[in-house]
Amino acid sequence: MKIVVLDGYTLNPGDLSWDALKQLGDVTIYERTPYAEIVGRCTGAAVVLTNKTPLDEATLNQLPHLKYIGVLATGYNIVNTEVCKQKGIIVSNVPGYGTASVAQFTFALLLELCHHVQRHGDAVMEGKWMRSADWCFWDYPLTELSGKTLGIIGFGNIGKKVADIATAFGMNIIATGRTHTAQPHRENFKWVNLPELLEQADVISIHCPLTPETQGLINTENLKKMKPSAFLINTSRGPIIVNADLADALNNNTIAGAGIDVLSVEPPPSDNPLFKAKNCIITPHIAWATKEARARLMGTVVDNLASFISDRPVNVVNK
Repeated sequence: MKIVVLDGYTLNPGDLSWDALKQLGDVTIYERTPYAEIVGRCTGAAVVLTNKTPLDEATLNQLPHLKYIGVLATGYNIVNTEVCKQKGIIVSNVPGYGTASVAQFTFALLLELCHHVQRHGDAVMEGKWMRSADWCFWDYPLTELSGKTLGIIGFGNIGKKVADIATAFGMNIIATGRTHTAQPHRENFKWVNLPELLEQADVISIHCPLTPETQGLINTENLKKMKPSAFLINTSRGPIIVNADLADALNNNTIAGAGIDVLSVEPPPSDNPLFKAKNCIITPHIAWATKEARARLMGTVVDNLASFISDRPVNVVNK
């Protein structure tokens, strides 16, 4: 069975092993695949694994041997799942592998906004502490999280994990999501609607999927509802935020700061307005990418494919 990995580098830049996958068939691994080369590389393949390389209708129509697509991620919007369903192509994803890592990274961004550790560390190395007239100094406001209110947009596995960590910091939790399940074990928790969350939260963290309803959700109108002292964190999907609107809100002091791991276009163009926004931390979509999370992802990708080969597919997204 011919198996093609279209863009394996981000999952495995060399610190993991493809050996378990290679036991399942004749595997060809490409680090990256330009769109124009997808069909040529996949011709004759029964199995294609992809992370961000798109498999659209035009491409799928040229791959008559294709029976299975494994998405090397949780989100699967890069695959036309309806066309796959019509053609009898199974599509599987990998849910849950990055929950702990993304939640941890959410607080890495938030704590950087609260304490500006990198900037203060750089200032020390540049000699500012040695020249200080006092025994300590700080160039940026320092913020304590205890007693603050965290608003979570999207209360799935990652949102819940973020709430657990926030509780350890002594924060109060408000959340909005597609379903409002009981949370009797959370004494510091309540469900609210989106306008209430925007108005009440000291920190807003986004953990919802990208859908037609959430695209552009954080725009000028909603940013104006936030507290001027509030921080915004996004480790979910870039297009949920209108980049230009957030840049304006930061530069006009509508909100106090933002920590962003995802942008609307990735890699971003040089003219993304957030690059010139005040108090905006931007990281290159790495919340998911700890070695531990990638190892879990690799293991589930192999398990998904093995289950498909055994005629009992799992994690199917186009039933």
